[in-house]
Amino acid sequence: MKTSVKARNLEISDRLRATIERKLRRLDRISRPESEATVELIGNASKDAAASHVAEVTIVNGGDVVRSVSSGATAVAAIDTVLDKLERLVVRAKTKPRSIRDRVADEATEVLAREGRGTLDSAPTLNGSPQVTRIKRFDMEPMFEEDAITRMEDLGHAFFLFLNAENERLCVLYRRSNGTYGVIEPMTASSGRAG
Repeated sequence: MKTSVKARNLEISDRLRATIERKLRRLDRISRPESEATVELIGNASKDAAASHVAEVTIVNGGDVVRSVSSGATAVAAIDTVLDKLERLVVRAKTKPRSIRDRVADEATEVLAREGRGTLDSAPTLNGSPQVTRIKRFDMEPMFEEDAITRMEDLGHAFFLFLNAENERLCVLYRRSNGTYGVIEPMTASSGRAG
């Protein structure tokens, strides 16, 4: 696996770089040979000593992009924690998304076939305006982006509404056409940031 290591507020020694590359080799057995990993280490990320170092790792594994973030007291501790998460995500990406993509392709083929037969119903309308035909309500539990990705993939949806555990805001996670993920985080005009 080709690996690149970057750092912010932290000096990367040759020993630390070698340790990171050695630890990432454990993913070689479950990833493709042409996979690429980008590791970003952030020092002094928090005043809390137990979370002062953050490791962000993104792996491009064929057409799949897997990303995880973790913190720890040292850079090596953060890497160890993030690798545990990544191992699960890489295995899940190898098995789940293919069946979901196949299912979506089957649904698209079915809709096109129904359209060709002329049996595809148009959207329900009321007085010429589209109308809501179903309302879903569910309890929101705070979760991190990685957990939201897992839940969305398990459900087989193209998007997923979740309560972000980091900032307690409602966010929409969606699958982009290139296989990566995006997050829509609504902002109010009073917050001063454009979204």
